[in-house]
Amino acid sequence: MTERIPPAPRGLAVLAVVGPSFIWCAEYIGSGEVILATRTGALLGTSVLWAIILAILLKCCIGMAGAHWTALTGEGMIDLFDRIPGPRHWLVWLVLAVQLPAGIVSIGAIAKVAGVFLDAVAPLPHGRILWGLAASIFAVGVAWSGRFDVLKMVMSALVAIIVLGVLYVALQVMPPWADVGRGLLGLEPRVIPDWATAQIGRPISAWHEIVPLMGWSAGGFASQVWYGYWVLGAGYGMAAGRGWGQPADAAALAGLTPEAGNRLRDWCRIVRMDATVAAVIGITVTTGFCLAGAGVLRPAELVPQGNAVALTLSNIFSAHWGRIGGYLFLIAGSAAMVSTLVGILSGWPRLLSDCVRIVWPAFGRLPVQRRLRIFLVVFVVTNAAAVFL
Repeated sequence: MTERIPPAPRGLAVLAVVGPSFIWCAEYIGSGEVILATRTGALLGTSVLWAIILAILLKCCIGMAGAHWTALTGEGMIDLFDRIPGPRHWLVWLVLAVQLPAGIVSIGAIAKVAGVFLDAVAPLPHGRILWGLAASIFAVGVAWSGRFDVLKMVMSALVAIIVLGVLYVALQVMPPWADVGRGLLGLEPRVIPDWATAQIGRPISAWHEIVPLMGWSAGGFASQVWYGYWVLGAGYGMAAGRGWGQPADAAALAGLTPEAGNRLRDWCRIVRMDATVAAVIGITVTTGFCLAGAGVLRPAELVPQGNAVALTLSNIFSAHWGRIGGYLFLIAGSAAMVSTLVGILSGWPRLLSDCVRIVWPAFGRLPVQRRLRIFLVVFVVTNAAAVFL
Protein backbone atom coordinates (compact mmCIF):
# COMPACT_ATOMS: atom_id res chain seq x y z
CA MET A 1 0.00 0.00 0.00
CA THR A 2 2.90 2.37 0.76
CA GLU A 3 4.10 2.12 -2.84
CA ARG A 4 0.81 3.55 -4.10
CA ILE A 5 1.24 6.76 -2.11
CA PRO A 6 4.17 8.81 -3.42
CA PRO A 7 6.32 10.56 -0.81
CA ALA A 8 5.42 14.23 -0.36
CA PRO A 9 8.07 16.64 -1.65
CA ARG A 10 10.13 18.76 0.71
CA GLY A 11 12.01 22.04 0.47
CA LEU A 12 11.92 23.82 -2.88
CA ALA A 13 10.50 20.68 -4.50
CA VAL A 14 7.15 21.68 -2.95
CA LEU A 15 6.89 24.42 -5.60
CA ALA A 16 6.52 21.74 -8.27
CA VAL A 17 3.28 20.40 -6.75
CA VAL A 18 1.67 23.68 -5.67
CA GLY A 19 -1.12 24.21 -8.15
CA PRO A 20 -4.62 23.46 -6.86
CA SER A 21 -4.42 26.80 -5.04
CA PHE A 22 -3.94 28.70 -8.31
CA ILE A 23 -7.07 27.13 -9.79
CA TRP A 24 -9.00 27.71 -6.57
CA CYS A 25 -8.19 31.40 -6.15
CA ALA A 26 -8.42 32.10 -9.89
CA GLU A 27 -11.96 30.71 -9.78
CA TYR A 28 -13.14 32.46 -6.63
CA ILE A 29 -11.69 35.86 -7.58
CA GLY A 30 -14.67 37.10 -9.56
CA SER A 31 -17.49 39.61 -9.38
CA GLY A 32 -17.37 39.68 -5.58
CA GLU A 33 -13.82 41.01 -5.71
CA VAL A 34 -13.94 43.13 -8.88
CA ILE A 35 -17.31 44.76 -8.20
CA LEU A 36 -18.27 44.36 -4.53
CA ALA A 37 -14.83 44.94 -3.01
CA THR A 38 -14.26 47.99 -5.22
CA ARG A 39 -17.70 49.42 -4.42
CA THR A 40 -17.29 48.77 -0.69
CA GLY A 41 -13.91 50.49 -0.79
CA ALA A 42 -15.60 53.53 -2.34
CA LEU A 43 -18.27 53.58 0.36
CA LEU A 44 -16.30 52.64 3.47
CA GLY A 45 -12.63 53.10 2.56
CA THR A 46 -10.11 51.04 4.48
CA SER A 47 -12.49 50.34 7.37
CA VAL A 48 -13.54 46.99 5.84
CA LEU A 49 -10.10 45.43 5.35
CA TRP A 50 -10.51 43.26 8.45
CA ALA A 51 -13.73 41.79 7.02
CA ILE A 52 -12.00 40.77 3.79
CA ILE A 53 -9.24 38.95 5.64
CA LEU A 54 -11.63 37.26 8.07
CA ALA A 55 -13.96 36.02 5.32
CA ILE A 56 -11.20 34.63 3.13
CA LEU A 57 -9.38 32.92 6.00
CA LEU A 58 -12.59 31.28 7.23
CA LYS A 59 -13.49 29.97 3.78
CA CYS A 60 -9.98 28.79 3.07
CA CYS A 61 -10.09 26.82 6.32
CA ILE A 62 -13.31 25.15 5.14
CA GLY A 63 -11.82 24.32 1.75
CA MET A 64 -8.61 23.09 3.35
CA ALA A 65 -10.55 20.76 5.68
CA GLY A 66 -12.28 19.20 2.68
CA ALA A 67 -8.97 18.90 0.83
CA HIS A 68 -7.46 17.15 3.87
CA TRP A 69 -10.23 14.56 3.58
CA THR A 70 -9.49 14.15 -0.13
CA ALA A 71 -5.75 13.68 0.44
CA LEU A 72 -6.42 11.16 3.22
CA THR A 73 -9.13 9.12 1.47
CA GLY A 74 -8.91 9.79 -2.28
CA GLU A 75 -12.55 10.91 -2.58
CA GLY A 76 -14.20 14.30 -2.95
CA MET A 77 -16.51 16.14 -0.58
CA ILE A 78 -19.73 14.98 -2.27
CA ASP A 79 -18.89 11.38 -1.38
CA LEU A 80 -18.12 12.61 2.13
CA PHE A 81 -21.58 14.22 2.32
CA ASP A 82 -23.14 10.89 1.37
CA ARG A 83 -21.62 9.40 4.52
CA ILE A 84 -23.53 11.81 6.78
CA PRO A 85 -26.10 9.85 8.87
CA GLY A 86 -29.76 10.26 7.97
CA PRO A 87 -32.14 9.30 5.16
CA ARG A 88 -30.46 7.75 2.12
CA HIS A 89 -28.49 10.33 0.10
CA TRP A 90 -30.43 13.16 1.77
CA LEU A 91 -27.58 15.67 1.78
CA VAL A 92 -26.50 14.82 -1.77
CA TRP A 93 -30.08 15.38 -2.97
CA LEU A 94 -30.08 18.75 -1.21
CA VAL A 95 -26.79 19.77 -2.82
CA LEU A 96 -28.05 18.68 -6.25
CA ALA A 97 -31.33 20.57 -5.86
CA VAL A 98 -29.54 23.79 -4.94
CA GLN A 99 -26.42 23.63 -7.09
CA LEU A 100 -27.98 22.70 -10.45
CA PRO A 101 -30.08 25.88 -10.77
CA ALA A 102 -27.28 27.90 -9.17
CA GLY A 103 -24.87 26.68 -11.83
CA ILE A 104 -27.24 27.43 -14.70
CA VAL A 105 -27.91 30.97 -13.49
CA SER A 106 -24.38 31.85 -12.37
CA ILE A 107 -22.50 30.63 -15.42
CA GLY A 108 -24.65 32.68 -17.78
CA ALA A 109 -24.31 35.77 -15.60
CA ILE A 110 -20.52 35.50 -15.39
CA ALA A 111 -20.28 35.03 -19.17
CA LYS A 112 -22.30 38.20 -19.65
CA VAL A 113 -20.09 40.21 -17.27
CA ALA A 114 -16.95 38.83 -18.94
CA GLY A 115 -18.29 40.15 -22.24
CA VAL A 116 -18.77 43.61 -20.73
CA PHE A 117 -15.21 43.78 -19.39
CA LEU A 118 -13.55 42.39 -22.51
CA ASP A 119 -15.52 44.80 -24.69
CA ALA A 120 -14.23 47.67 -22.54
CA VAL A 121 -10.66 46.47 -23.16
CA ALA A 122 -11.12 45.89 -26.91
CA PRO A 123 -14.41 47.42 -28.18
CA LEU A 124 -16.14 45.72 -31.11
CA PRO A 125 -19.53 46.11 -32.82
CA HIS A 126 -21.88 44.01 -30.70
CA GLY A 127 -18.77 43.45 -28.63
CA ARG A 128 -20.46 42.41 -25.41
CA ILE A 129 -22.17 39.48 -27.10
CA LEU A 130 -19.14 38.52 -29.19
CA TRP A 131 -16.70 38.75 -26.29
CA GLY A 132 -19.10 36.90 -23.99
CA LEU A 133 -19.29 34.07 -26.51
CA ALA A 134 -15.52 34.12 -27.02
CA ALA A 135 -14.93 33.87 -23.27
CA SER A 136 -17.45 31.04 -23.06
CA ILE A 137 -15.88 29.10 -25.94
CA PHE A 138 -12.45 29.49 -24.37
CA ALA A 139 -13.70 28.33 -20.96
CA VAL A 140 -15.59 25.38 -22.45
CA GLY A 141 -12.49 24.35 -24.41
CA VAL A 142 -10.38 24.24 -21.25
CA ALA A 143 -13.08 22.40 -19.30
CA TRP A 144 -13.82 19.97 -22.16
CA SER A 145 -10.23 18.74 -22.14
CA GLY A 146 -10.71 17.53 -18.57
CA ARG A 147 -6.95 17.80 -18.04
CA PHE A 148 -5.63 19.13 -14.74
CA ASP A 149 -2.33 20.31 -16.24
CA VAL A 150 -4.12 22.45 -18.85
CA LEU A 151 -6.43 23.91 -16.21
CA LYS A 152 -3.51 24.67 -13.89
CA MET A 153 -1.51 26.40 -16.65
CA VAL A 154 -4.42 28.57 -17.80
CA MET A 155 -5.49 29.57 -14.30
CA SER A 156 -1.94 30.34 -13.16
CA ALA A 157 -1.52 32.74 -16.10
CA LEU A 158 -4.84 34.45 -15.36
CA VAL A 159 -3.96 34.82 -11.67
CA ALA A 160 -0.69 36.52 -12.62
CA ILE A 161 -2.58 39.01 -14.81
CA ILE A 162 -5.09 39.75 -12.05
CA VAL A 163 -2.41 40.34 -9.41
CA LEU A 164 -0.33 42.57 -11.69
CA GLY A 165 -3.26 44.73 -12.77
CA VAL A 166 -4.92 45.31 -9.42
CA LEU A 167 -1.69 45.85 -7.47
CA TYR A 168 -0.46 48.44 -9.97
CA VAL A 169 -3.59 50.53 -9.42
CA ALA A 170 -3.81 49.93 -5.66
CA LEU A 171 -0.18 50.94 -5.06
CA GLN A 172 -0.63 54.12 -7.10
CA VAL A 173 -3.53 55.31 -4.92
CA MET A 174 -2.45 53.71 -1.64
CA PRO A 175 -3.91 55.50 1.41
CA PRO A 176 -1.69 56.28 4.41
CA TRP A 177 -0.34 53.16 6.10
CA ALA A 178 -1.89 54.31 9.38
CA ASP A 179 -5.36 54.11 7.80
CA VAL A 180 -4.56 50.67 6.40
CA GLY A 181 -3.39 49.47 9.81
CA ARG A 182 -6.54 50.71 11.53
CA GLY A 183 -8.66 49.10 8.82
CA LEU A 184 -6.93 45.76 9.29
CA LEU A 185 -7.59 45.92 13.03
CA GLY A 186 -11.19 47.08 12.63
CA LEU A 187 -10.48 50.42 14.32
CA GLU A 188 -11.65 52.65 11.47
CA PRO A 189 -15.22 54.00 11.85
CA ARG A 190 -17.63 52.27 9.48
CA VAL A 191 -19.95 55.06 8.36
CA ILE A 192 -21.63 55.54 4.98
CA PRO A 193 -20.86 59.15 3.91
CA ASP A 194 -23.71 61.56 3.16
CA TRP A 195 -22.75 61.91 -0.51
CA ALA A 196 -23.08 58.14 -0.94
CA THR A 197 -26.49 58.09 0.77
CA ALA A 198 -27.66 60.81 -1.61
CA GLN A 199 -26.52 58.83 -4.66
CA ILE A 200 -28.04 55.57 -3.44
CA GLY A 201 -31.29 57.36 -2.67
CA ARG A 202 -31.87 55.91 0.79
CA PRO A 203 -29.95 55.49 4.03
CA ILE A 204 -28.16 52.15 4.40
CA SER A 205 -26.12 50.53 7.13
CA ALA A 206 -22.43 49.80 6.66
CA TRP A 207 -23.30 46.14 7.28
CA HIS A 208 -25.55 46.28 4.22
CA GLU A 209 -22.30 46.42 2.22
CA ILE A 210 -19.99 44.41 4.49
CA VAL A 211 -22.12 41.25 4.72
CA PRO A 212 -22.40 40.69 0.92
CA LEU A 213 -18.68 41.38 0.58
CA MET A 214 -17.87 38.73 3.17
CA GLY A 215 -20.34 36.35 1.57
CA TRP A 216 -18.81 36.65 -1.90
CA SER A 217 -15.14 36.91 -0.96
CA ALA A 218 -13.40 33.58 -1.72
CA GLY A 219 -16.55 32.24 -3.35
CA GLY A 220 -19.40 30.25 -1.89
CA PHE A 221 -20.16 26.63 -1.01
CA ALA A 222 -19.27 25.25 -4.43
CA SER A 223 -15.82 26.89 -4.47
CA GLN A 224 -14.82 25.09 -1.30
CA VAL A 225 -16.05 21.74 -2.67
CA TRP A 226 -14.20 22.28 -5.95
CA TYR A 227 -10.88 22.71 -4.17
CA GLY A 228 -11.08 19.01 -3.34
CA TYR A 229 -11.38 18.25 -7.06
CA TRP A 230 -8.23 20.24 -7.82
CA VAL A 231 -6.42 18.27 -5.09
CA LEU A 232 -7.69 15.06 -6.70
CA GLY A 233 -6.37 16.26 -10.05
CA ALA A 234 -2.98 17.03 -8.53
CA GLY A 235 -2.81 13.53 -7.01
CA TYR A 236 -2.09 14.47 -3.40
CA GLY A 237 -1.83 11.50 -1.03
CA MET A 238 -4.52 8.84 -1.56
CA ALA A 239 -5.69 10.77 -4.63
CA ALA A 240 -2.58 9.66 -6.54
CA GLY A 241 -3.61 7.91 -9.74
CA ARG A 242 -7.33 7.85 -8.87
CA GLY A 243 -8.80 10.76 -10.80
CA TRP A 244 -12.31 12.13 -10.36
CA GLY A 245 -15.70 10.55 -9.90
CA GLN A 246 -15.32 7.60 -7.52
CA PRO A 247 -15.68 6.96 -3.79
CA ALA A 248 -12.79 6.02 -1.53
CA ASP A 249 -11.26 2.56 -1.77
CA ALA A 250 -12.28 1.24 1.65
CA ALA A 251 -10.15 -1.90 1.37
CA ALA A 252 -7.05 0.12 0.53
CA LEU A 253 -7.67 2.46 3.45
CA ALA A 254 -8.13 -0.49 5.82
CA GLY A 255 -4.78 -1.90 4.69
CA LEU A 256 -2.73 1.25 5.29
CA THR A 257 0.62 0.66 6.97
CA PRO A 258 2.20 3.05 9.50
CA GLU A 259 4.61 4.18 6.78
CA ALA A 260 1.69 4.96 4.45
CA GLY A 261 0.05 6.91 7.27
CA ASN A 262 3.20 8.99 7.69
CA ARG A 263 3.21 9.77 3.99
CA LEU A 264 -0.42 10.86 4.12
CA ARG A 265 0.39 13.15 7.03
CA ASP A 266 3.13 14.72 4.93
CA TRP A 267 0.65 15.26 2.10
CA CYS A 268 -1.67 17.05 4.52
CA ARG A 269 1.22 19.43 5.13
CA ILE A 270 1.33 20.08 1.37
CA VAL A 271 -2.42 20.74 1.39
CA ARG A 272 -1.97 23.34 4.13
CA MET A 273 0.84 25.04 2.23
CA ASP A 274 -1.15 25.04 -1.00
CA ALA A 275 -4.28 26.41 0.69
CA THR A 276 -2.19 29.12 2.34
CA VAL A 277 -1.03 30.24 -1.11
CA ALA A 278 -4.68 30.55 -2.19
CA ALA A 279 -5.50 32.57 0.93
CA VAL A 280 -2.56 34.95 0.46
CA ILE A 281 -3.39 35.56 -3.20
CA GLY A 282 -7.08 36.01 -2.44
CA ILE A 283 -6.45 38.47 0.40
CA THR A 284 -3.92 40.41 -1.68
CA VAL A 285 -6.20 40.75 -4.71
CA THR A 286 -9.42 41.48 -2.81
CA THR A 287 -7.67 44.04 -0.63
CA GLY A 288 -6.19 45.56 -3.79
CA PHE A 289 -9.62 46.03 -5.36
CA CYS A 290 -10.92 47.54 -2.12
CA LEU A 291 -7.99 49.97 -1.90
CA ALA A 292 -8.49 50.91 -5.55
CA GLY A 293 -12.09 51.83 -4.78
CA ALA A 294 -11.03 53.74 -1.67
CA GLY A 295 -8.29 55.63 -3.52
CA VAL A 296 -10.09 56.43 -6.78
CA LEU A 297 -13.87 56.38 -6.38
CA ARG A 298 -14.14 57.59 -2.78
CA PRO A 299 -12.24 60.88 -3.31
CA ALA A 300 -14.35 61.47 -6.43
CA GLU A 301 -17.48 60.82 -4.32
CA LEU A 302 -18.80 58.23 -6.76
CA VAL A 303 -20.51 54.94 -5.97
CA PRO A 304 -21.47 53.29 -9.27
CA GLN A 305 -23.61 50.17 -9.51
CA GLY A 306 -22.78 46.76 -10.98
CA ASN A 307 -20.35 46.59 -13.88
CA ALA A 308 -20.06 50.38 -13.90
CA VAL A 309 -17.97 50.19 -10.71
CA ALA A 310 -14.85 48.90 -12.45
CA LEU A 311 -15.46 50.81 -15.69
CA THR A 312 -15.87 54.14 -13.87
CA LEU A 313 -12.78 53.50 -11.75
CA SER A 314 -10.74 52.76 -14.86
CA ASN A 315 -11.86 55.98 -16.55
CA ILE A 316 -11.08 58.14 -13.51
CA PHE A 317 -7.71 56.48 -12.96
CA SER A 318 -6.81 56.96 -16.63
CA ALA A 319 -7.63 60.67 -16.42
CA HIS A 320 -5.56 61.35 -13.29
CA TRP A 321 -2.79 58.72 -13.14
CA GLY A 322 -2.35 57.56 -16.72
CA ARG A 323 -4.07 55.31 -19.23
CA ILE A 324 -1.76 52.36 -18.56
CA GLY A 325 -3.08 51.86 -15.05
CA GLY A 326 -6.70 52.20 -16.09
CA TYR A 327 -6.16 49.72 -18.89
CA LEU A 328 -4.38 47.28 -16.57
CA PHE A 329 -7.28 47.49 -14.13
CA LEU A 330 -9.74 46.55 -16.87
CA ILE A 331 -7.48 43.71 -18.00
CA ALA A 332 -7.31 42.46 -14.40
CA GLY A 333 -11.10 42.60 -14.15
CA SER A 334 -11.45 40.79 -17.47
CA ALA A 335 -8.98 38.10 -16.38
CA ALA A 336 -10.92 37.66 -13.13
CA MET A 337 -14.19 37.13 -14.99
CA VAL A 338 -12.66 34.73 -17.53
CA SER A 339 -10.84 32.73 -14.83
CA THR A 340 -14.07 32.45 -12.85
CA LEU A 341 -15.87 31.24 -15.97
CA VAL A 342 -13.17 28.62 -16.60
CA GLY A 343 -13.26 27.54 -12.95
CA ILE A 344 -17.01 27.16 -12.65
CA LEU A 345 -17.33 25.36 -16.00
CA SER A 346 -14.68 22.94 -14.73
CA GLY A 347 -16.07 22.67 -11.20
CA TRP A 348 -19.83 22.44 -11.48
CA PRO A 349 -19.86 19.49 -13.94
CA ARG A 350 -17.69 17.54 -11.48
CA LEU A 351 -19.84 18.43 -8.48
CA LEU A 352 -23.14 17.67 -10.22
CA SER A 353 -21.77 14.54 -11.89
CA ASP A 354 -20.80 13.18 -8.48
CA CYS A 355 -24.25 14.00 -7.08
CA VAL A 356 -26.05 12.19 -9.91
CA ARG A 357 -23.60 9.25 -9.74
CA ILE A 358 -24.53 8.73 -6.09
CA VAL A 359 -28.31 9.10 -6.37
CA TRP A 360 -28.52 7.27 -9.73
CA PRO A 361 -25.83 4.53 -9.84
CA ALA A 362 -26.43 3.77 -13.54
CA PHE A 363 -25.05 7.22 -14.38
CA GLY A 364 -21.86 6.30 -12.53
CA ARG A 365 -21.20 3.48 -14.96
CA LEU A 366 -20.57 5.96 -17.76
CA PRO A 367 -16.94 6.98 -18.35
CA VAL A 368 -15.98 9.93 -16.13
CA GLN A 369 -15.22 12.18 -19.08
CA ARG A 370 -18.63 11.55 -20.63
CA ARG A 371 -20.37 12.34 -17.35
CA LEU A 372 -18.58 15.66 -17.10
CA ARG A 373 -19.30 16.56 -20.71
CA ILE A 374 -23.02 15.89 -20.36
CA PHE A 375 -23.25 18.64 -17.76
CA LEU A 376 -20.88 20.82 -19.73
CA VAL A 377 -23.23 20.65 -22.73
CA VAL A 378 -26.15 21.64 -20.48
CA PHE A 379 -24.21 24.66 -19.29
CA VAL A 380 -23.13 25.58 -22.84
CA VAL A 381 -26.78 25.80 -23.93
CA THR A 382 -27.89 27.86 -20.93
CA ASN A 383 -24.74 29.98 -21.15
CA ALA A 384 -25.35 30.88 -24.80
CA ALA A 385 -28.95 31.80 -24.01
CA ALA A 386 -27.80 34.14 -21.23
CA VAL A 387 -25.26 35.90 -23.45
CA PHE A 388 -27.81 36.54 -26.22
CA LEU A 389 -30.73 37.52 -23.98
